Amino acid sequence: MAVHRKTSENLEELERRREEALKGGGLRRIQQQHAKGKLTARERVKLLVDESTFQELDQFATRRPTEFDTDPQRYPGDAVVTGHGRINGRPTFVFAQDFTVFGGSLSEVVGEKICKIMDLAMKNGTPVVGLNDSGGARIQEGVLSLAGYGDIFLRNTLASGVVPQISVILGPCAGGAVYSPAITDFVFMVKGIGQMYITGPDVIKAVTGEEISHDELGGADSHSRLSGVAHFAFDNEEECMEQVRRLLSFLPQNNMEDPPLGDTFDDPGRTEPDLRTLVPDDSAKAYDMKEVITRVVDHGDFMEVHQQFAQNIIVGFARLNGRTVGVVAQQPAYLAGVLDIDASVKAARFVRFCDAFNIPLLTFVDVPGFMPGKSQEYGGIIRHGAKLLYAYAEATVPKLTVLTRKAYGGAYVVMSSKHLRGDVNYAWPTAEIAVMGPEGAVSVIFRDRIAKAEDPSLVRAQLAEEFREQFANPYIAAAHGYLDDVIDPAETRPKLIHAMDMLQNKRDSLPPKKHGNIPL
Repeated sequence: MAVHRKTSENLEELERRREEALKGGGLRRIQQQHAKGKLTARERVKLLVDESTFQELDQFATRRPTEFDTDPQRYPGDAVVTGHGRINGRPTFVFAQDFTVFGGSLSEVVGEKICKIMDLAMKNGTPVVGLNDSGGARIQEGVLSLAGYGDIFLRNTLASGVVPQISVILGPCAGGAVYSPAITDFVFMVKGIGQMYITGPDVIKAVTGEEISHDELGGADSHSRLSGVAHFAFDNEEECMEQVRRLLSFLPQNNMEDPPLGDTFDDPGRTEPDLRTLVPDDSAKAYDMKEVITRVVDHGDFMEVHQQFAQNIIVGFARLNGRTVGVVAQQPAYLAGVLDIDASVKAARFVRFCDAFNIPLLTFVDVPGFMPGKSQEYGGIIRHGAKLLYAYAEATVPKLTVLTRKAYGGAYVVMSSKHLRGDVNYAWPTAEIAVMGPEGAVSVIFRDRIAKAEDPSLVRAQLAEEFREQFANPYIAAAHGYLDDVIDPAETRPKLIHAMDMLQNKRDSLPPKKHGNIPL
């Protein structure tokens, strides 16, 4: 009886300790968190993972005493909740910083907890989702907290291209703390509560005299539209977590797996006659490339990445007959789809992610060239444009390309052309490939003739029309094998699905090397 009584007492003690751990920083701080319109760490985890699947680790880990302790309280689990659960039925590791405990600050113990699940994720080939809400390094622990950041950064880097890493910004993320999300694959932010910046408004005011709010400096709108640091921005935490789950549904667990197969209920032979009239006869007129994408992919389901940033190029995930594809496309409705610095970097990063995780690339091309101008040249358009070229040339996943209208100059080569190992390159009859547009071309070729004409504008227009009729079509490129076929736009979907089937066992490689030297 004494043995059973002791067991019962032990179980009661365990239950008491668990209840204490679940309270985080206590009821008052939980109420403060809710008053800010924010959920607690455990509420967030519950939203993210499949119901009743989360298994917490290190729930009883506590901070170590330091010389500058001002709070004797030892909170079980310290300022982060870590563990594993299932998202869409598949294993996922999660950490959620707990702002109710010392403002979510990173201590030696917090760093160790996060590193432990990252190590487990690497060993098991499992994605990691980090829910960030932290005041930064715990000042009282000095170099120990900084070491914790360094250990996390190292693991972010080693895991890059091995398992998907997703960061969700649900509160402050400042100073050195921002570099962990920056190394991960995708950054989600919630408007109104999430901020990221290297130096806060107070420091900026002290150094430069400039006054700026936290949200204007590092909020979701700023980073999703202007800096490109955030890939997604949502109005509330519930929507954000749902979209994290949606993104993971497109991705493989690790770099040794293929992406999960979705449903195949959308007819692979489905044609879209409306695509025949989507591209305007006037090559200077815009149209929405997203209409092409949604009409071609399964169920019109397209998850756009970086929707508000560098809108002249579109990137995102979709499926073709159940298989995940990474879509890259010009957007003629924004800056004519020109390639500038931001668009080049945005697309290059996305292409490299897809290549790292065995996701075939589907590219829709309608590009007038690279953006001209002093600001672009001084900003390094050569270097940044080369990143996109490098990314496509390096990629060994199946690469499908559809040229819908124009492809001029170096931009033609860069956009997954045959010359960069494009596997299947199609063009619509409206396509035209040239060193430059007809007007520019005749202005160079027939410069003297135009200058001597009585009516230079009329002669230039006539020559441009002749040039367009002779060269502004896809058949010269097709004659040289640079295009595999010129297709009826209505048949784009079935053509692409047949090509995907043909390429499903594709194997390609790079010369033996440690790594290339991409022009960063």
